Amino acid sequence: MEKTLVIIKPSGVERALIGEVISRIEKKGMIIAGMKMMQLDEAICREHYAHLVDRPFFSLIVESMTACPVIVLCVKGLDVVRVFREMTGVTNGRNAQPGTLRGDFCMSGQQNIVHASDSVENAEIEIKRFFKPEEIFDYKPCYFKFLYAEDEI
Repeated sequence: MEKTLVIIKPSGVERALIGEVISRIEKKGMIIAGMKMMQLDEAICREHYAHLVDRPFFSLIVESMTACPVIVLCVKGLDVVRVFREMTGVTNGRNAQPGTLRGDFCMSGQQNIVHASDSVENAEIEIKRFFKPEEIFDYKPCYFKFLYAEDEI
């Protein structure tokens, strides 16, 4: 079963949207395999956003992502990387479709509520960046048989 990293960013934490994000994950049928609150620092921002370090706005990313603790989640399900990214919406909340997290809850490109892994390969790297192996739980909730048809799993 595929896994993805979700970060509820400071803009989501400060606006009290933690429960809303988690609720949507659960209502969709994704399984939370790991979750914790942590304070990011510049070093982990440089690693996580390495592809943006040389951009002029990188200091704004660090300032935003270190403003308060974040919630990091490892979420699993079939096609979970794609499914959660579609639930997230495009980067800039002003352009995100209604019904997506960003379309419903933000008006910014930077203060955009959540981070979502962009590929299965990057999800694996990102999960290892934020979680120790013993912090990820491989279990099936009791309602698992109601999430997928037998021929899907």
